[in-house]
Amino acid sequence: MSPDEFDDFYADSWSRLVGQLYAMTGNLAEAQDVVQEAFMRAWGRREQLSAAQAPEAWVRTVAWRLAVSRWRRARSTLQAFFRHGAPPDASGPGPESAALVAALRKIPEEQRRVIVLHYLCDMPVAEVAAETGAPVGTVKVRLSRARAALAKHLSDDELMEMYA
Repeated sequence: MSPDEFDDFYADSWSRLVGQLYAMTGNLAEAQDVVQEAFMRAWGRREQLSAAQAPEAWVRTVAWRLAVSRWRRARSTLQAFFRHGAPPDASGPGPESAALVAALRKIPEEQRRVIVLHYLCDMPVAEVAAETGAPVGTVKVRLSRARAALAKHLSDDELMEMYA
């Protein structure tokens, strides 16, 4: 199916397929979403689709399977909610976190990255070196320079919180 043929197929069958999926799902927005996703998948297979293969049936089947998959995912989420209850409220970042992020923005990117990996992700210097692709000695120098740069931008209390 050429791109022009696919465009014609889309224009001719979009409304009909949405109507059919709406009748099947009972939700117009859901029907539009799954039909659109099915057409996206059909576009990738347009070379294999032809009029003889009933492309409209293929799109309808894919759209239906997408809708069923969404229902199953929603049901699983709801079952998990009932089984485990609502997730605990996560408190937002405190003022010390905001101060740290503001200070981190003021230092060079390489220093910021090693500080975050070493202190916030609790990675040893060797792992930081492996992840950044820098030698261990370079990571140590960057950490030292980053600590000095951060000290200029943070108060003593904020520094104590960071290194605690």
